[in-house]
Amino acid sequence: MLGAALVAAGSFLGGMARYALSGWVANRIGETFPWGTLVVNISGCFVIGVFAALVAPIGAMPGNSLVRELGVIGLCGGYTTFSSFSLQTLNLARNGEWGRVLGNIAASVTVCLIAVWAGFGLGASIFGG
Repeated sequence: MLGAALVAAGSFLGGMARYALSGWVANRIGETFPWGTLVVNISGCFVIGVFAALVAPIGAMPGNSLVRELGVIGLCGGYTTFSSFSLQTLNLARNGEWGRVLGNIAASVTVCLIAVWAGFGLGASIFGG
């Protein structure tokens, strides 16, 4: 039960941080390119790397499930799922699974773009967008 509460709290904090940072960047730089999202994704990848190193077997808090639930799953998951994708891809690379690395990157980018295109098409047809 504590784990679920930590994930929920982290998700709330991560979502609010994403909202604040992406809005701040968009207001400063503009919205002609998704700079806010890019900054969130890059910073989220950095933060999930820090948390992953912290709870790694040789980290300062090896296997600490509370830090993992609050930081990795909750905070970073609520902030950006691109960080999860990046960490999982890094883990595949660290294990030398290069075919899976390339497959994960190609499938994630390609299939996600197709899915957002299909979802938008469906939503537009239903809701007239």
